[in-house]
Amino acid sequence: MSKTIKFFLSIFAIAAILLIIFISTGANIYTDWLWFKELNFEKTFTIMFLSNFILRLLIGVVFAAVIYLNLHFTKKPINKFINVQTDSKVENLFGEERNQIFEWLNKKRLNLIYLLASIVFGFLFSSISSESWKMVLKFLNKTEFNTVDPIFNNDISFYVFSLPFYSFLREMGMVVIVISLILVGAIYIIFTGIHSFSEISGKLSSRAKKHMSILVFVFLLFKAWDYRLQMYNILFSADGVVFGAGYTDVNANLLGYRVLFVTVIFVALAVLYSLFKNNYKPLVWGIGAWVLLSIIFTGVYPAFVQQYSVEPNEINREEEFIENNIQMTLKAYGLDDVETDDFVLSDDDLTYDELMEYETVVDNIRLWDYRPLQDTYNQLQALRQYYTFEDIDIDRYQLGDDYTQVMLGARELDQNALASQAQTWVNKTLKYTHGLGVTMSPGGQVRANGQPEFLIQDIPPKVNNENINLDNSSIYYGEKTDNYVIVNTDETEFHYPMGSENVFTEYEGTGGVEISNILRKSIFALRFNTMKILLSDDINDQSQIMYTRNIHQRVRKAAPFLQYDNDPYIINAEGRLFWIYDAYTTTGLYPYSQPYNGRENYVRNSIKVVVDAYNGTLDYYIVDQEDPIAQTYAKIFDDLFKPGAEMPDSIREHLRYPQDLFKIQTQIYKNYHMEDPVVYYNREDVWEIPQENYQGSTVPVEPYYIMNQLPGEDKAEFILMSPFTPSNRDNMVAWMAARNDGEHYGELFTYRFPKDQLVYGPNQIESRIDQESEISQLLTLWSQRGSDVIRGNLLVIPVNNSVLYVEPIFLQAEGGGIPELRRVIVSYKNQIIMRENLEDALRAMLEEGEGLAVPEEDVEELQEETGLDVEETAGVEDEASDVQPDQSQQDTDKTDLMPTSSAELITEANDLYQQAQQALQDGNFAEYGELIEELGEILNQLSRTGE
Repeated sequence: MSKTIKFFLSIFAIAAILLIIFISTGANIYTDWLWFKELNFEKTFTIMFLSNFILRLLIGVVFAAVIYLNLHFTKKPINKFINVQTDSKVENLFGEERNQIFEWLNKKRLNLIYLLASIVFGFLFSSISSESWKMVLKFLNKTEFNTVDPIFNNDISFYVFSLPFYSFLREMGMVVIVISLILVGAIYIIFTGIHSFSEISGKLSSRAKKHMSILVFVFLLFKAWDYRLQMYNILFSADGVVFGAGYTDVNANLLGYRVLFVTVIFVALAVLYSLFKNNYKPLVWGIGAWVLLSIIFTGVYPAFVQQYSVEPNEINREEEFIENNIQMTLKAYGLDDVETDDFVLSDDDLTYDELMEYETVVDNIRLWDYRPLQDTYNQLQALRQYYTFEDIDIDRYQLGDDYTQVMLGARELDQNALASQAQTWVNKTLKYTHGLGVTMSPGGQVRANGQPEFLIQDIPPKVNNENINLDNSSIYYGEKTDNYVIVNTDETEFHYPMGSENVFTEYEGTGGVEISNILRKSIFALRFNTMKILLSDDINDQSQIMYTRNIHQRVRKAAPFLQYDNDPYIINAEGRLFWIYDAYTTTGLYPYSQPYNGRENYVRNSIKVVVDAYNGTLDYYIVDQEDPIAQTYAKIFDDLFKPGAEMPDSIREHLRYPQDLFKIQTQIYKNYHMEDPVVYYNREDVWEIPQENYQGSTVPVEPYYIMNQLPGEDKAEFILMSPFTPSNRDNMVAWMAARNDGEHYGELFTYRFPKDQLVYGPNQIESRIDQESEISQLLTLWSQRGSDVIRGNLLVIPVNNSVLYVEPIFLQAEGGGIPELRRVIVSYKNQIIMRENLEDALRAMLEEGEGLAVPEEDVEELQEETGLDVEETAGVEDEASDVQPDQSQQDTDKTDLMPTSSAELITEANDLYQQAQQALQDGNFAEYGELIEELGEILNQLSRTGE
């Protein structure tokens, strides 16, 4: 095979590969454009695509042009070098192969090599800016914050929008200059015949010196700009007593940057002076001064100020800057307008009749924990193996006169759960396309058998309340809709099972992209890497293909510049199903604000995304018009965002304050409620998120939604709440909540408990439940009978100047039985009561007064199992009632007295087992071994007692 044929075959192969890549990439881009077009977001797609493409092209062109321009000035020494080497009168210093290269390398070819090299460098460095288009667009459309930083008095928008853009330009400039300097320097050195540093001054031509000097001059100008921008970075310093600029930053580091800025400008001018005057003394002195001042002002002087001025007088020196950090942090997290008040505890005992004046609150005390309830839904309401409840959501509905907190889950179709023989392309793409309906139950109601009282249930969905309307319950877009599907085909589309038969349907919505011609079929076949789309006879001119249906992917694809919540939730509005997805605007460039995850230090839930579960439409509503970042995005993508006022009331009434945001805010607020700098510095009143017991493990209390009637309000409302305890203590010191209803949506408030009164914290209540012998022994007996005992969320419920604690108890048969709510534990002041339902527990506590912790039938069961009279355990109960906040840790320790009765032995064994499991989880194997040995001794005593 001749060289010519090989050459053309190689060209053909390369061209074929490039064509395949181009077609594949083009197919993805085109189908993405169709996807955005389906949602009426063509402008958003165009802006994102073109801004990224144009920015990368611009950077590539600038890089290539600068590098080529610099390489162009090196042609003369290279051509001169080639002419010398090819001169027959000059001794040949190179081998024959090198000579052939020099003979081949002429001026035209050298120019081509330089051009190709510049293009390659430009292409490589253009990829660095793949995410920079967002930063550029925000800079061009920035919105003022109308808040200034306390050091430079710049609007916050400068740091959020402008500073990143300036830093980007500075970085790109320095990179291209350094690369150019390295390339031209290497060329001059190689082709001038320089072999050592000592030869540079003598052999380097005047042209080369001027060229490299100009590059060094430009680099120094960029370095001066770098020092100028670093002045602003002190506002994000993490080295001081608080995040942000401290005394040393403002009085030492800032001075250092200013001195170095002036010094580098002087060095840059010295470079030009030495270039034209051939006098290098100013340059040498300038470089020496730069090095010396860098050492002094970036190391020695700041350390001196910190050690000898700040540390001996830290609170006086840093007080002003701590105040800056506190105020800016509160603003950045939306905590600057939290309403605070005292929660006055009543001296009188709460009566049952007084409590029932808050009927809506009591009726909606959430007994169902979403974790066991998910298992219950899946076992009772999935009904077929291919249906699943991916999550359980909490919401509220106005059902006639009753404002009701509900639990609900979407019944989605999991294609991966189809029988193995049904895992065909036709079934997964054309037939099994959607889920059906929701299951809904009141959060505070339980059937006699321990199962939920359903408001919506079964297939097809059966509505058990006349105030609920559900006309269209199909779910084509959800959390489990991971695969593409094609609807309106000649293949019948499965709707739902009906006994031994199936009911079929035809899609009547607007979702999906039409594939009405052979070209689109071909493109989608290429996109999804299957010829079945092209060859299927079931796809007709009316067919629509739905892809990127998973709502997690869907919202992120439409607006990848936002951050999203971890828990979208489904709602029923106007007889249809929608998903509500909380979206956040964030930045890590808010001066002085404390970061919450090591990066971001500003967050707003400014945007609510509503996803139609049937049509897949996306509506991005801006609900916080005061968020400058959201307003900036609205300027950029004016077809994507809608004003919050346009949201339908039927959807607005289901908006929730998101748990993810509230978690961040409570984590910040536990320190930043201390607004006095001295108190903050001394950490005099640090709060913590309390702990609770869940399935044998100690976990932080999650923020929870409850119905509550706030002090001074005349009706109950839906709130998101989190309690606080003091640092290293378990008693409760305050609680914080976010309002969700109507015009009060988003309002935050904190109630502080009196410092001179004991208010039990969740972990103390958990410990007291463990110490309550009758309850503890009954739970242990249930566990020994083959049931898993699940202790649900412990809810702290402030009501009528009192505090109630409610914890549901679920039983689940080992091996995956249905979790059933079998008991409810209620605590008030020093009493703990466990009954079969909440009403009985409240009556036993508030009407009957002090009595047995468990009902008589449970006591009889306990006595029958243990052979023990309940009076023998009364002493333990009395001890539990005397728990003090400072003794909370001691509550979990075993008593120093050796237990003598079976009941005490069982309690002690249970405590030791729980401690051993905790030690094992903590990796403390030595303690685990000791506890297991003690447990063995107790079990031996127990066996002897049984004899």
